[in-house]
Amino acid sequence: MAQLRSVPSRSGRGRTLLAATGLVLVAAFAQAPSTALAAGGPVPAAPAADGPQLSYVVNAVPGAVETRAVARAVRAAGGSVVVAYERIGVTVAHSGAPGFAEAMRAVPGVQSAGATRTAPLRASGTTDIGRPQKVDLKQALGQARQVERARGGTAAGGEPLEPLQWDISAIRADRAAKVDDGSRRVTVAVIDTGVDDTHPDLKANFSARQSASCVGGRADTSPGAWRPWDPASDYHGTHVAGTIAAARNGVGVAGVAPGVKVAALKVSEPGTSMFYAESVVCAFVFAADHGVAVTNNSYYVDPWLFNCRGDAGQRAILDAVGRAARYAERRGVVNVAAAGNSAMDLAAPKLKDTSSPDDSTPVSRTVDPATCWDVPTQLPGTVTVAATGAKGLRSYYSNYGLGRIDVAAPGGDSTQVPDLPAKNGNVLSTMPGGEYAYLAGTSMATPHVAGVVALLRSAHPGASPQEIQWLLKLEADNPGCPASDATCTGTRHVNSHYGYGLVDALDAVRR
Repeated sequence: MAQLRSVPSRSGRGRTLLAATGLVLVAAFAQAPSTALAAGGPVPAAPAADGPQLSYVVNAVPGAVETRAVARAVRAAGGSVVVAYERIGVTVAHSGAPGFAEAMRAVPGVQSAGATRTAPLRASGTTDIGRPQKVDLKQALGQARQVERARGGTAAGGEPLEPLQWDISAIRADRAAKVDDGSRRVTVAVIDTGVDDTHPDLKANFSARQSASCVGGRADTSPGAWRPWDPASDYHGTHVAGTIAAARNGVGVAGVAPGVKVAALKVSEPGTSMFYAESVVCAFVFAADHGVAVTNNSYYVDPWLFNCRGDAGQRAILDAVGRAARYAERRGVVNVAAAGNSAMDLAAPKLKDTSSPDDSTPVSRTVDPATCWDVPTQLPGTVTVAATGAKGLRSYYSNYGLGRIDVAAPGGDSTQVPDLPAKNGNVLSTMPGGEYAYLAGTSMATPHVAGVVALLRSAHPGASPQEIQWLLKLEADNPGCPASDATCTGTRHVNSHYGYGLVDALDAVRR
């Protein structure tokens, strides 16, 4: 399951754990920048093979000639092309033919190929460690007013439930909004389970033209395609979107960057919370080609918690998603991702993975972090985010590691309870259907950082992704390692728990 890094999840991405899923058959080819792979139109599929249909990524030298050659080879090997991203050399194919991946690896110009899953389509439920704690709006408003009275009245410009958002004040986003709440020219794309754009706190800031469903690897831009499959279980993306850009409109909560736009790129399979490589590739490419400035990635690419270069199939996933993420960066996109919820030291010499593959039968394996990466958070150029609680300490579930964490942000922690009437140490944000709920995880920390990056993008529209990252780290506030926590290593400036520090929205808009 794609660990949605929102709630401490089984695999540990600070996201919500979504459940196992498999293949969605897509009949048509993608539009630009994808191309049909034969001059006369789509390549016809080979006769049905004996095995179960799986989805594959085939990575070759970019270019039209090579892409057409891959299409011919796919058909000859018993497969069909779903979509091809010519500019990055990634082709998505379906096949039930035994030995399909091996046959594709033998094709001249193909650099890697492998299945994106270990089982065909199947449905399953979510497996969040921390379930959403929905709020009774009347009760929550009463608690918020209680806080206001204790503080001597409502702050100017404050939202009704903002007094319960300890996380917003922790990174000084409330003060930043009084200086600059972000530019309407900046859009953050939430690559996730979809977003309910009808929510009263989101609809004013939602960008439909930059939204799509990428499930299966091909972008569907039909109206509403980006919305959750099932609002009751696919709430993760809507919660993330609210933390980034819930409007300051006198309703509900406040986002970190309430003046920017938010878009939805849905990548979770229906009936599950699986995020497969072909869908994530589509999302990065779509974001890059539609003027998105920032992507929020609160998940890991299923079915492997770590993709290892020594395995031909996992190498293909790493290659395909890496190409798409780099393409987005070249187009000026800053990719922000959750570090994970497994309480792992990502800098350890060896790591234990007992959850992969999460779409069939997991096995226990020991991986080398030098060659096995959590995707997309450990891809070069991606901002990796750890989670903190209301007392400013690393959240108990958050992954950490010297040289592995870039920055930290509030993700919530049930063991760090704020001095508020709700007595809830998790993060309050939007939910489908106009509701609100508390969640915790590195999934909740990541949108805080994406919001601060959006503020930096607003203030420095000409800056490169690398320059934005430098500013993000420069303006972060590092408290240093707690004396009582031996797992924290490093200095006051850079350490394993906070990276360069807790992000600071106020510094992002005033420097």
